[in-house]
Amino acid sequence: MRKVLLALLLTALALGTAASGEKKWRIALSNDYAGNSWRQSMISDWKKAAETAIQKGLIEEAPIFTTNESSAAEQAAQIQSLIIEGYDAIVLNAASATALNSVVQEALDAGIVVVSFDNAITNENAWRLITDFEFMGRTQIEYVGKRFPNGGSLLEIRGLAGTYVNDAIHKGIVDTLAKYPKLKVVAEVYGDWTASVAQKAVAGILPSLPEVVGVVTQGGDGYGAVKAFEAAGKPIPLVLMGNRYDELEIWKELHDKSGYETISLSIAPGASTIAFWEAIEVLNGADVPKEIRLLPLVIDTVAKMEKAIKVTPKGGVATIVYSQEWVQQMIANFKAGKLPPPDPE
Repeated sequence: MRKVLLALLLTALALGTAASGEKKWRIALSNDYAGNSWRQSMISDWKKAAETAIQKGLIEEAPIFTTNESSAAEQAAQIQSLIIEGYDAIVLNAASATALNSVVQEALDAGIVVVSFDNAITNENAWRLITDFEFMGRTQIEYVGKRFPNGGSLLEIRGLAGTYVNDAIHKGIVDTLAKYPKLKVVAEVYGDWTASVAQKAVAGILPSLPEVVGVVTQGGDGYGAVKAFEAAGKPIPLVLMGNRYDELEIWKELHDKSGYETISLSIAPGASTIAFWEAIEVLNGADVPKEIRLLPLVIDTVAKMEKAIKVTPKGGVATIVYSQEWVQQMIANFKAGKLPPPDPE
């Protein structure tokens, strides 16, 4: 009888703690890839948000688990381990938009909150932060179209083959080109969102290319593209940048020398912190929509570029570490059909 009473007492205490919001949650970041500066900044931003939450007494821990080679099979096994270990929430940057749907459902069925962002999954039972990556493709072509109303040839640098992000940006480019029939992509290469890979790929194809007026990109590849043209002794065309420090810095160097103009855009690595705080909101019982849409961070003036350089560490990416209060307001705005609040300074 004593054991039964003790068990009931412990259960009541646990329920009372959870109801009062005092439970310290355990939240895991399941990440499929960490091989470029965007992913490293994403991880750094996550750690900053987690440290804040720990200091506030909101969570017990928020460890990061990353697969070796963006393997969906490895990430599925990783998520199964997190289920067994009893995490309260899993925040997911997925290796595949579809291949992890089943294991995510296992987590949801086990009562675990799953918030997917960046390369978001398609399982609609999870909470999903959907970035409009097609917007990135559309915005680039619209900018190039305004700069070159008489058209011209373009080189497209794609991201990591087989990922939703790569496919969505490419789709935005292809669909918007229909509005600009004088613009034509004459070649495409894969840069894996990494400057060194992009530089090698562009250098390899340059000898076979006609003169190009622009290079449309996916982020992390603009610097490599500029360096490939420089090494080949060719004029540097309009290269769209992706908010990495080296891309912003080389844009500034070119602008200071010749007035070079471009734009830079990418999802902010701090999207991981939006997903982090969203998971806490769900765990604390808030009514959070299953799908919220975000727009990439656009740097479209020299002034914004120079400001971003000042606050972005070398080797990093222009980003924002979002606060719990900002995310709460974002959720409220989205439910009311309003735009997200202005980005924090």
